[in-house]
Amino acid sequence: MQINLYNSLTRLIEEFKPIKENLVRMYSCGPTVYNYAHIGNMRAFLFADLLQRVLRTVGKYEVNWVMNITNIDDKTIRDSKLGSELWKKEMGEQSSSPLENLLKFTKYYENEFLKDISLLGIDLNHFFAMPKATEYIDSMQKLILKIIDNGFAYISNGSVYFNVMKWNEADKYGKLFNIDFENFKAGTRIDTDQYEREQANDFALWKAKKEDEPYWEFRIDEQICDGRPGWHIECSAMEADLLKLPFDIHTGGIDLKFPHHEDEIAQSKAGYGVEPTAVWCHNEFLEVEGTKMSKSAGNFFTLRDLLDKDIDPIDIRFAILSAHYSSVFNFTFDGITASRKARLRVQDFIYSLFEGQEFVPEKIDYSLKTELINSLRNEVFSHLANNLHTPKALASLFSWLNNHTSDSLSNVEKVDLIIFFSEINNIFVAWDIKKQIKENIIPQEIVDLAELRLKARREKNFKESDILRDKLLDLGYSIKDGKDSYTLEKM
Repeated sequence: MQINLYNSLTRLIEEFKPIKENLVRMYSCGPTVYNYAHIGNMRAFLFADLLQRVLRTVGKYEVNWVMNITNIDDKTIRDSKLGSELWKKEMGEQSSSPLENLLKFTKYYENEFLKDISLLGIDLNHFFAMPKATEYIDSMQKLILKIIDNGFAYISNGSVYFNVMKWNEADKYGKLFNIDFENFKAGTRIDTDQYEREQANDFALWKAKKEDEPYWEFRIDEQICDGRPGWHIECSAMEADLLKLPFDIHTGGIDLKFPHHEDEIAQSKAGYGVEPTAVWCHNEFLEVEGTKMSKSAGNFFTLRDLLDKDIDPIDIRFAILSAHYSSVFNFTFDGITASRKARLRVQDFIYSLFEGQEFVPEKIDYSLKTELINSLRNEVFSHLANNLHTPKALASLFSWLNNHTSDSLSNVEKVDLIIFFSEINNIFVAWDIKKQIKENIIPQEIVDLAELRLKARREKNFKESDILRDKLLDLGYSIKDGKDSYTLEKM
């Protein structure tokens, strides 16, 4: 099926065609591993995972997906120098070597990050590579030398800066972002890895050695430029080494458009002579209860914060993916509850397909297709193929469920529906495609709630009945009504 994607570079939804016939080479900006990733970070990684899964499942492409690990920048260096109880508790004693401290510190948070994204349904086996910045210093230095040789960078006090104005005269700086050149002052340099002002400044490709910081030797025309890379240069070097240029798709949060991605385009073309990628895809921000997430506002959450509140990470995944990636996602606890109920409704329907049957997913003939289910499949997949429109895809799915019961399906249609749910589960990773394993013992408090609900139904108090049903769902039990009875099932 043809995939269409919004390209931030052209500001258009375009037909996606990989440069190599059936292979998609995709790069995603990964985490800076100096702390636990928060749920705002996680949206970018879930978006990238959604995209590569749609490419595999709907587009039928092979995908080489690279996500970098930033283990050297201002923040990782700053925090790896701090002596703290965390060092002693989680990482042991600090070393006298700044580089050893950096690598040990960032490795700890890298491992925690990998645990987190695994809980969110991101399959680590889907990655073609997860390179660390410190492993590509030589490639970065070679790229910097090319940029200098091509006349678009200069040395100042042992650091190397990209000459933005000179590049803008040769090509264009500001392809992704509206840059304020009116206030540009030639020679004004930015040394920090991240900055917020929208005006252009020369940015650091390489930073001169500072006391008590890790550094690498670097000689440029006999000048000593020992130090470490700037933040932006790492992606350009990794992309060229691992995917070759140009590759097909680059993803990241909208906050990375400037300066990171803008600088990436400039330095890649200035050094390698070609822009890094054909398609840029950016996801919007995540807010919490309608406001920007911040520690001062008390609405800052890491994944482990939410797990401590007994929230299932798959419910977080399903909630985030249920919204379109290009819209701001408002994370609320009520929203997570609603998302869970919607997800479990689908799960109940899947379980019902296996009732009274001996369907074994591993032995199903996946070439089997029926007219009824194929119509649903085409509708849902068409929405996913059209710029990953998950809200419309799920709306089509729930509309279909509203009008069909498992009892109304033939056995052949049930098998095809199991195949379909297996296919979309390759994208959403939200359900178990198997027969339900029922527990024999149901706690008395659950039975008491069910009895109260039966009483409410007999008295035609349907509002109370619905409240009690939702309470049972929250406690992990579904209830199926008979004429004057009910059946409880553990979800």
